[in-house]
Amino acid sequence: MLTVYNTLTRRKEAFVPLNPENVRMYVCGMTVYDYCHLGHARVLVVFDMMARWLRQHGHPLTYVRNITDIDDKIIARANENGESIGELTARFIAAMNEDADALGVLRPDVEPKATEYIPQMIAMIEDLIGKGKAYAAENGDVYYAVREFAAYGQLSGKSLDDLRAGERVEVDGHKRDPLDFVLWKAAKAGEPAWPSPWGNGRPGWHIECSAMGGDVFGASFDIHGGGADLQFPHHENEIAQSCGVYGGCGCHHDAGKPVESHVKYWLHNGFIRVDGEKMSKSLGNFFTIRDVLQQYDAEVVRFFILRAHYRSPLNYSDVHLDDAKNALTRLYNTLHNIPAADFDLNTQSNDYTKRFYAAMDDDFGTVEAVAVLFELANEANKQQSAELSGCLKALGGVLGLLQREAQAFLQGGAAADGLSNTAIEALIAERKQARADKNWAESDRIRDLLAAAGIVLRDGADGTTWTRN
Repeated sequence: MLTVYNTLTRRKEAFVPLNPENVRMYVCGMTVYDYCHLGHARVLVVFDMMARWLRQHGHPLTYVRNITDIDDKIIARANENGESIGELTARFIAAMNEDADALGVLRPDVEPKATEYIPQMIAMIEDLIGKGKAYAAENGDVYYAVREFAAYGQLSGKSLDDLRAGERVEVDGHKRDPLDFVLWKAAKAGEPAWPSPWGNGRPGWHIECSAMGGDVFGASFDIHGGGADLQFPHHENEIAQSCGVYGGCGCHHDAGKPVESHVKYWLHNGFIRVDGEKMSKSLGNFFTIRDVLQQYDAEVVRFFILRAHYRSPLNYSDVHLDDAKNALTRLYNTLHNIPAADFDLNTQSNDYTKRFYAAMDDDFGTVEAVAVLFELANEANKQQSAELSGCLKALGGVLGLLQREAQAFLQGGAAADGLSNTAIEALIAERKQARADKNWAESDRIRDLLAAAGIVLRDGADGTTWTRN
C-alpha cells in the first residue's frame, strides 16, 4: 500500500483516497513573469513523478496545476519591459511549457489561470465576510481575520502568539490584527483591476488557490502539493480561507486530536540549494532550466532530480550533474548493449519489480527505486538477458526515464571540443578508409583524436558505432 508523508500531521500515512474513483491532486504552479529556474524544475518533475506513480497504481487521477498570471512581480516586470501583462504572461507560459516538455513532464489535466477565476474569488471573499471571517478596510482592501480561525498555524507548526511576536508580521494600519492577510487589494493607478463589491481591485495571492481548487474539485480533495517554501504562509492561509468557507473536513487525527483542513494529504518537496542556500530569484543564485539545458541533456536533469528523495534538500553543482550524466549513461549502455524485450509491468513480475514497487510505495522513494534500476542493469549485463533489459526499460518508464533509443541518448550532448555528430561521422568514415588502406597509424590517430573529444568507438561485424563518454 502506498504511504505518503503528510506535512499536516507530520507523519507517514496510508494513502486512502476520499473517492477511489476520482483521486484529486492540486499543485501550486508557476508565477509567470520570468523563465523557470531549477527549483521550479524540481516541482514540475517531482509532482509529475507522483502523478505517474498514482496512475501506475491504478488510481484514476485528476491532476491540477495552476498558473498565477497576476501579481505584483508580474505587473512590475510588464511595466519594466513596456509590454502588456497578457503579452508577458503568455510568453512565459509558453516558455514554461517548453521547459516542462523537455524535462519529460506530462501536462496536467487542468491548468487554471488566476485571471480566469476572479468571480469565484470574489464570491469566496463575500462568503468569508458574511461568516465574520474577513472584513473590508477603509482603504478598499479586504483582509482575512486570522484570529477567527483557531487552528491557524497547524500546517507550519507556528502558534498565533509566536507569529504575532515574529519579525515576519507586516505592519499595516488598516488591519485589525497584524497577522491578518489580504484577500482583495484596492486598485492602484496603472494596475489592472476588476470590479467588486468593495470597489475596483485585484485578488491577493493566497485566495487564488482556494478559489481555483474549490471550483475544480469542490470542498475537499486528496492531495495538495508544492514547494516547501509555500508551507507558510501560502498554504497555511489557504487552509484558513477554505475552511472558513467550507468548514474543516476533520479527516485527520493526530494523537486523537482532529486537524482542520480541506485537503487530506499535504505534500511538499525540498529546496534545491546552491552553496548551502535555497535557490531563488530573490537571492539571485538561480539557474534557469534553459540555461542548464544548454549544458546538460534534459533527461540527465530529470534523473538528477529523481535520484534524490523529493523531501530532501538537493545540492546543485556541475559535479552532481556530471555524476548524474555518467550514472544515466551506464543505464543506457545496458539498453544499448542488450536490446530490450517487451516487459509488461501489469502482467510480469520479478524480485526487481517487487522491490521497485515497495520503494515507490514508501512515500515515493525514488532513491531506493533508482538503486533497483542499477542492480537490474548489472544483472542484465551479467546474464545478457533481453528480458531483464526490458524490465529495466519498463521500470525506468514509470519514472519518465530510459524511453529513448539508447544510441540517440549516448550520441547526444555536446563534446568538450564542440565536435558535431556530422564531424564525428566524417572522422569515422576517414578512419574506415584508413583501415581499408591498412594505414594503421592514421586509423589510430583518428581514434585517439575522437577519444580525446570524449567519443568512444565500438568496432563490430556491422561496422563502427560510437557514443559520447
